[in-house]
Amino acid sequence: MKFEAILFDMDGTILDSAPDFVAVTDQLLKKYRLPPCNPDNIKQVISGGAKVMVQNAFGLTGDDPQLEPLRLEFLALYQQQCATYSKLYKGIDALLIDIEKAHLKWGIVTNKPLRFAVPIINHLSLEKCCSVLICPEHVTHCKPSPEPLLLACKKLAILPEAIIYVGDDLRDIESGNAAGCKTVAVGYGYIHSSDNPHNWGAGAVVESVEALRQLLDNVLCGC
Repeated sequence: MKFEAILFDMDGTILDSAPDFVAVTDQLLKKYRLPPCNPDNIKQVISGGAKVMVQNAFGLTGDDPQLEPLRLEFLALYQQQCATYSKLYKGIDALLIDIEKAHLKWGIVTNKPLRFAVPIINHLSLEKCCSVLICPEHVTHCKPSPEPLLLACKKLAILPEAIIYVGDDLRDIESGNAAGCKTVAVGYGYIHSSDNPHNWGAGAVVESVEALRQLLDNVLCGC
């Protein structure tokens, strides 16, 4: 099967969004006269979303009544500055250019809400070359359901088996595998220290953007 498109998760895969999440967390902590967060702790729980980041930063249990109001405050702050410090991982820009030069399409399938994803994509000037963007608002079930990836395949008019999906979370790999895509797990993203991408069932695991670039080169040229 000849591959026709590469799809990516967003945070922790092509996008280093941790600086914005850390800035928002510290802003919220400062409001409540608490010390700044540990950036490494935030990075490990980014994949869990705003609720888990707030829970981690404030030391709350999952059923604490303070959690939901703080989560909403966190999201309001993040919406104001979600594209301030976020940037592509070093080497991703060159990788995307390589994909385009190979006359392949690329896109993003993320659990990040549309209201955050679009400003970031525009800030990074990716809107013209990103062939498809799938966010939770586009589907009934988010990853790990295969629905987001199947919708991306439909919009691209490309069979799932002709697509490679790259992500930094177990849900990414479960979604890609269930959809019938080739999956690649990246070990450089926002992965908890107790987790291991090699246990996710991905078709391949890479530890750096350069390794990802080499893997895709090899797969796409049939090496």
